[in-house]
This record gives sequence, C-alpha cells and structure tokens, in this order.
Amino acid sequence: MSAENAVKNYIREAVTSIDNINVNSVVEITEVFSRCLSSGGKILLCGNGGSASDASHFAGELVGRFRTERTAMAAVALTTDMAVITALANDYGYERVFSRQVEAIGRKGDILVAISTSGTSSNVVSAAETAKQRGLSVVAFTSKLGKKLEWADFHWESGSTETSFTQEQMLVAFHAICFGLEEVLVGKE
Repeated sequence: MSAENAVKNYIREAVTSIDNINVNSVVEITEVFSRCLSSGGKILLCGNGGSASDASHFAGELVGRFRTERTAMAAVALTTDMAVITALANDYGYERVFSRQVEAIGRKGDILVAISTSGTSSNVVSAAETAKQRGLSVVAFTSKLGKKLEWADFHWESGSTETSFTQEQMLVAFHAICFGLEEVLVGKE
C-alpha cells in the first residue's frame, strides 16, 4: 500500500469513527459540568500518556477560552506539575500520583474527569475512588474496551476499541463540551 492510500484510508476510518460519537452522553456530561461550574465547583482532570496531554488540553480550553471571551472556568489538570508528580511517585508510588492531588484540592461538588482508554489505569482508578470517597462526581472517558465502571458516576465510552480512534473521538467530545459550556454559561455571566 502506498503512503497516500494508507493516509486516505486512515482518515476515512477516523471520520467514520467520529460520526459514531455518542452525542447524548456528551450532552449529559456537558450539563453535569455546567451545574458544577455554576455552583462554584471545579473540574479536576487526570490520565496517562496521551490522556495526560488530553487532560491538560481540556483544562486549558476551560481556564482560557474555547471560542468565546469569557470568565475563566475552574479546571485543573493533575498531570502537569512534574515536581508534585515525581515527589508523589517517589514517596507514595505511581498509583497515588493523582489520588493524593484529589485529596489535596478536591472538594465535595467538584468533578474528577478520569481519562483512560482501557478504563483500568491503576492511578486513574485510585484517583476516582478517592474522589468518590470525598464527595466528588467522577466522569470517565474510555474506549469500548472499558467495562462497567463501578467508580464512575458518568461514563462516556467510545464506540471503538482502537486507541487512536478513541482518542480522536475524545478530543471531539472535549471540544463539544467546551462549546456547549460556553453557549450555556456565558449568557449567565
């Protein structure tokens, strides 16, 4: 197969994958985020690897802006402070790098966004369990590989088992949530 054919095939498959996003779930999560932010809560986000980058990107869109100039939305990516992450990994083990941060800054009424394509990343699951114990809601973003998640209050699941398609669907879902939040919340400022 030529590079041109490979690229065209991939893009065709990715577009089909994006067409299959569970829109109703994205709407429900947008409404949950809106209630949290409107009541003074914040959104904490975590994930590993590409999901860590997605957590940081999503937080940046909320704190900065997506498309509309507006008041900042309270969001913190638990994936970005290397001094904190390496200290926690050294002192408590990698499994607790996010849960310990949830202990420090998570409050009842906040939301933890737990991003894990497999739905089984031990440090993400540990953070979700800590969040639940502390009265935070947990919103999980996983691939189709993720089974029923006992630790999630809301679960967005990709229709794909392919990691790259799942990540692309998540990015579209994250951007749709940002757009929805700006549409709903900016008029209330």
